[in-house]
Amino acid sequence: MRIMKYIKLISIFVILSFIGISCEDTKMEWEERDPSSEVTVAEIPLKMEEKIERYDALKTYTNMKLGVGVGASLYMDDQRVDSIVNENFDEVVAGYIMKHGPMVQSDGSLDFTAADAFVQKAKDAGLDVFGHTLVWHQNQNAGYLNGLIAPEVIPGPAGANLLSNGDFEENIDGWNSWGAAKEVVEHTTDDAVSGSGSLKAVTAAGAANLWDLEIQSEDVPVIEGHRYEITFFIRSEGIGHVRLAFNNMNLEYPWIAGAETVETSSSWQQVTYNAETLGEDLMPAEGATTMNFRFDIGKDPNMTYYIDNVVMVDIDAGPAEVNYVLNGNFESGDLTNWSVMNAGAGIEVTDTEAFEGSYSAKMTAGESSSNPWDLQLQSADISVAEGNDYVLTFYVKADQVGEGRVSFPGLSNEWPHKDWYDSGGEWTESFVVTTNWQLITARMDVLEYAEGNTSFKLSFDFGYVPNVTYYIDNVKFVEATGPSGAPLLKSSGPTIIEKTDEEKTQIITDALENWISEMVGHYKNDITAWDVVNEPMNNDGTVRDGNVTNPANDEFYWQKYLGGDYAVMAFNLARQYGNQNDILFINDYGLESSIPKCQGLIDYVEYIEAQGAQVDGIGTQMHISINTNKENIVQMFELLAATGKLIKVSELDVQVLTDAPTSEDFEKQAEMYQFVVENYREIIPEAQQYGITVWGLSDAEQEHENWLPDDAPCLWDADYKRKLSYKAFADGLAGRDVSEDFTGELQY
Repeated sequence: MRIMKYIKLISIFVILSFIGISCEDTKMEWEERDPSSEVTVAEIPLKMEEKIERYDALKTYTNMKLGVGVGASLYMDDQRVDSIVNENFDEVVAGYIMKHGPMVQSDGSLDFTAADAFVQKAKDAGLDVFGHTLVWHQNQNAGYLNGLIAPEVIPGPAGANLLSNGDFEENIDGWNSWGAAKEVVEHTTDDAVSGSGSLKAVTAAGAANLWDLEIQSEDVPVIEGHRYEITFFIRSEGIGHVRLAFNNMNLEYPWIAGAETVETSSSWQQVTYNAETLGEDLMPAEGATTMNFRFDIGKDPNMTYYIDNVVMVDIDAGPAEVNYVLNGNFESGDLTNWSVMNAGAGIEVTDTEAFEGSYSAKMTAGESSSNPWDLQLQSADISVAEGNDYVLTFYVKADQVGEGRVSFPGLSNEWPHKDWYDSGGEWTESFVVTTNWQLITARMDVLEYAEGNTSFKLSFDFGYVPNVTYYIDNVKFVEATGPSGAPLLKSSGPTIIEKTDEEKTQIITDALENWISEMVGHYKNDITAWDVVNEPMNNDGTVRDGNVTNPANDEFYWQKYLGGDYAVMAFNLARQYGNQNDILFINDYGLESSIPKCQGLIDYVEYIEAQGAQVDGIGTQMHISINTNKENIVQMFELLAATGKLIKVSELDVQVLTDAPTSEDFEKQAEMYQFVVENYREIIPEAQQYGITVWGLSDAEQEHENWLPDDAPCLWDADYKRKLSYKAFADGLAGRDVSEDFTGELQY
């Protein structure tokens, strides 16, 4: 901005008073003065407000790079922000839009639309863009990442399992085995596709024929004319082979998918024997009332097999349980027998997602949703026998990580906080919902109605988290025991396959490479400096391990799955997919308040480089206040300077610690800004000075909705006018009080 200058006319009264002329009603007398004692217009003292306005743009006072972190929408849409940023700074940092959370979509693809517009506008203004940030634990699309490593839920066959012991959780009772190559057939907890137990079988060195090791089921009642299906999971420590052989069935040695055997490997696989895989229905032989079948696995010598979740169902059997929830699978295609209590952003039945069948219930939380009851879907009345035990089950998934609960209006305990059991083994009121289908189960021991009630409802309360879309399917409320008191036939249920630690590590490794390669590669010609790793340290100077009890919905800790070398991987990937001369930073906060943390970060940089990666610079955020210990600031700069790395003050702001600051508070704030700039320039060698970035432009409310909302931490006030801190910041950059050169010749 160019300032035109002219001499302001001074009132005759002010001039006369300065040169000592008195006024009378009839005459004025002029007195001779020594010229050396006369006060010139240029010497008239200036008010502080005028001094501040006389300052040029900040970047004119230094050769180091000056940056500002600002909300992208403000820079794009607010002309005041645009003007101040372009005039005062060399570099701009997008406060949010270039992080993993907003960039990565639910399918893993990146949406560059908003970030591209921001980068192009900055480039058009002659500004550099600093990439912030590649690997952090906050502002992540945690729903997508957790979904990648979530257990796989494989629906079980429709119907009840006719086998009394097909999951081998406790033992292998009911199964017999024999054969010339039988080495071991036993129960084990060494491995399982789900749960904790499985059947383990080992062949001897002389194994050569399938019948050299056979494992036979119990006798199972069958009904002539009915169709049956058998599924199981199997894996082997090497390439093995398995077939099923049947007694009292129409097929004795059926070939599956055109082959006599199924080849097994080190990965669990599900094998299904039914009309689709066999080419004809599997049915009882004429006159048969029972049947059994055998696993023939004796072909391969010295082979270890694990078998789990063996299920046999009668496809033509009637239902083994009564579901008291009407339209619990939503296959009506609408919300018949359901009531919308609080619609949020919308509740409907959809055919875009379903666990089984064609439909599910879709519930979307609104932007302001924060309470469970802000999004509610209730069932029709359910009337069951008081005092009996019941089980509620349903499947749920979301488009991002969310949270839900079920309440029971009409029961004596409407919100049974301790009736929910999650996979982590702890009783909870609510449950986390991931982006994969998951089974939620609640056991209602000794159901009791509230006084005067003879029925109750199920209420799905999913309003905890705003802007999350949920899908619910296969809602069942069934008796834990049959009407006669005998246990119901065991449901075949789903098989839930947890990924191994090794699988999770590989999946997250691939996700990290995809994210960094896409991001850095896309902006290879636009961005040449990046925060590669952000906030890796604990306050005590140790490296975060990612083991957090209750992470927020947008938190994901890469290091939990990749270990301490996650940063090594990140720096190598950023170098690989970017430019060789890109400037790559590691960045953290609170280094001035915890010297052990500062030293720990320096040690971690040394470790990263010892593993073969290159770290070009260290960023210290410096979210400080008027009371921050200045000796610690000096010590921090001294430690950072000794590394020989480029040093960047990356997110500087100074809190006044009140929403009603006084002039004294603003004087202290200005003093602290100047102290930081002067000590950075004095302690950090010039060759290591990357520059200083201030975090936020002004104290305007629109800039502080999510960051320091009840403070005034910036260089411009809420009306985008320069504060005293602006002058102090500029003086620190210039190394002197710039206003000493100003004269009484006012500038406009």
